[in-house]
Formats: sequence, structure tokens, C-alpha cells
Amino acid sequence: MTATILCAIDINRPEEETRVLETAKKLADLDGAKLDVITVVPDFGASLVGAYFEDHHVKTARDGAKKLLNDMVKETLGEEANKSIRHIVAIGTVYEEVLKAAKLNGADLIVIGAHRPDFKDYLLGPNAARVVRHSGCSVYVVR
Repeated sequence: MTATILCAIDINRPEEETRVLETAKKLADLDGAKLDVITVVPDFGASLVGAYFEDHHVKTARDGAKKLLNDMVKETLGEEANKSIRHIVAIGTVYEEVLKAAKLNGADLIVIGAHRPDFKDYLLGPNAARVVRHSGCSVYVVR
């Protein structure tokens, strides 16, 4: 039985991610599981580019992402469902933060979307593939 589902959403692709969110909600409803939704903001502080950003830029990006995530969940699943969903905004690398959140929150299942891979994805591996390879729990990939 699944108690907690973590749904990873890219707020920059709302049209594509709507199906991912709807699928996660259906799976949560089937088992009466708690649904957590996560989005990840890139960590500019860890790169050369990060030297040009102040701390308040990261906070502004996180706050903006939290609002976009909340609005997306509300629009896709409705106001009532949105109230019972925990919204998580992480800063860092997508697959690392998704895996970390799943472990910290005791997720039994991760729901993540997969886009059509570019050539570079065959060499480096997209986030969905990395989550599948390294997750300690089951992963449901929505195409």
C-alpha cells in the first residue's frame, strides 16, 4: 500500500506537466495516499554564473516558484484538493532534490514526467532516467 506519493513537476512546462499531476492525484486517491508536489529551482550559487546573483535573487526565484506551483496545482486539481497537498520548492539539481525529498518524506512512489529525449539526453541521461536509476522507491513515469 502506498502512503505517500511525491510528484515532481517542472513549472516551466505547465501544459505537459498537467497530465503528470493528474496521474499522481489519481494514484494517490486509489490508495488514500498523501500527495506531495515538488518543483526544483536551479542552484545558481554552485556555478560560475552564481557569482553574479545575490542571495535575494535566489529567494525571489524560490518565492516565485512556490506561487507558480501553488497556482498550477490549484488550476489542475481544484482548490479543495490543493489544500491537502504539500508544496515543496527545492533549490539544486532536479534529480538530486527529487531523490532527497522522496527519502526525507518517506515517499513510497515518485511520479515524474518524461519528455522526448534530445541527443544530449542519450549521453547524459534526463532527470527522469536518473530518478528511476537511483530511487529507493518505485517510480511511475508519465510520457
